[in-house]
Amino acid sequence: MHLRSLPWYLACLATLGGCASSGHRAPVEERAPTPRAAVAPAQGSAAATPAATAASAPDPKTMPNAEHAGKPGYYTVKPGDTLIRVGLENGQNWRDVARWNGIDNPNVIEVGQVLRVLPPAQDATAVASRGVGPAKVEARGLDAKPAPAPSLSGAASGSAPATAAPAASAASMPASVPNPATAREGEEEPQWAWPAAGAVGSGFDEGRNKGLAILGKTGDPVLAAADGRVVYAGSGLRGYGNLVIVKHSNTYLTAYAHNQALLVKEDQAVRRGQRIAEMGSTDADRVQLHFEIRKHGKPVDPARLLPPR
Repeated sequence: MHLRSLPWYLACLATLGGCASSGHRAPVEERAPTPRAAVAPAQGSAAATPAATAASAPDPKTMPNAEHAGKPGYYTVKPGDTLIRVGLENGQNWRDVARWNGIDNPNVIEVGQVLRVLPPAQDATAVASRGVGPAKVEARGLDAKPAPAPSLSGAASGSAPATAAPAASAASMPASVPNPATAREGEEEPQWAWPAAGAVGSGFDEGRNKGLAILGKTGDPVLAAADGRVVYAGSGLRGYGNLVIVKHSNTYLTAYAHNQALLVKEDQAVRRGQRIAEMGSTDADRVQLHFEIRKHGKPVDPARLLPPR
């Protein structure tokens, strides 16, 4: 080999030696590792990524009437609601609400459930233009036996429904008893009377006090403020104690709370001035009658409707 070619020959040997020592590996290209979540599990594998598990989970339960949430004539159940409260807030008999919604067990309603609060035959959209009004009160015989009142759903009531005291004697009732079932839209205003003789302890405040607090002594008479029919008598509504609710028409109902004793039963027709309860302090810090007038389920100031004393 010519001496002048020696450097070139040595350079070639060095290059070949380097390739041999590396096992003929190609140059390394730096690449980011493939994310594990992007790798699909092998076919037939029981394992799945978290995303796949979430995607395969069943959808949340669809509540009845969910598509009507927020529409006129429908009510979405809130925590602590009962059918009694739903009826009171919407000017309805809670039994009617149960029937319209196919509720077999009135003790079980779910938060988020959408309830129809107008009769199925009534156009809720048309009613919305004049305000949601109660349906007619069905006429029933005075000897009808009410079913047990529903307890609180979603929150414990802390008290069992009260047993209604015997109804007022027939001698104390006027000869004619109006049938609220004949009431229609455009009906006359009820002829109101004060439900108790005591002084007003606190007035109406829609945000804090939805009625009047009328003071008195334990056992003082509580009177029906107008002709109507009892749609609830019991203690299943927290904060009201022993409660009577009377429906007077398609528009109005009244509530009488904190009683010591109840003298009427559900479905009983009553006349204005008839004794329906005895004043007490159940669920209250003093003896009083909490009295509400509700128009289309909305509390209104009783002092604006009751006659001057």
